[in-house]
Order: sequence, then structure tokens, then C-alpha cells
Amino acid sequence: MSEALDAAARALTRRDRSEADVLEVLRRKGVSENEAVEAVETLRRLGAVDDERFAEAGAASLAERGYGDAAIAFRLEREGVSRELAERAVSDLEPEPARARRVMARRGDSVEAAIAEGEGAELG
Repeated sequence: MSEALDAAARALTRRDRSEADVLEVLRRKGVSENEAVEAVETLRRLGAVDDERFAEAGAASLAERGYGDAAIAFRLEREGVSRELAERAVSDLEPEPARARRVMARRGDSVEAAIAEGEGAELG
């Protein structure tokens, strides 16, 4: 298990990851399923892998970059976070309309201008 634990720890030094993502990294490196699961369980006990922390931090980061709730939940699930945990992380964020107004203000746009621009666009 030492090699599996070392490989998982190296993957976590680059960025935070979900448990599922760490397992996938270990599988790609040819680590047996049992060793991979044991390594992830060890890292979870040590606090190095924490899906709740990963989901909360990921949701906050994506929200700050202007992602909407559905896109945030999708990205978190794609990274291996359970739907329930992704939805909880999104629900803990500032409401999406308030975030959108803040992003638009930061970019120098107004909500009214964006709505007017959207109404003038043709759907095709």
C-alpha cells in the first residue's frame, strides 16, 4: 500500500481532489483496487482527502469565476463528488442572481444592459 499512498499523496500535492478522482488516478497508475481503496481511506482519516471540503472550495471558486448553479453542480459531479454533496455545496453559496450582478458589475456591465442586449439577440 505504500506505493499507492505515495502516488495518491503526489496527486494531492498538485491540487485538491475528490475521493473518486484520487481512486481514478491510482487506477490509471495500475494500483490494485484494494490498495487504492485502502490508500484513499487512510488519506480520508488523515484529512488529506475530504469530499465536503473539496465540494465547498470548488463551488466557491467556480461561483467567483461566474459559473451558475447548474454548471457548478455539473463540474463537481464530473470531478467525482456525489450529487447530494454537490447540491449542498451550491446551496451554501450566495444566491445565483446576486452573484451574477456582482460579476456583471465587476466587468462593467449593468443587469439592465445585459437584459436589453439579450432581448435584441436572435435565437437561431
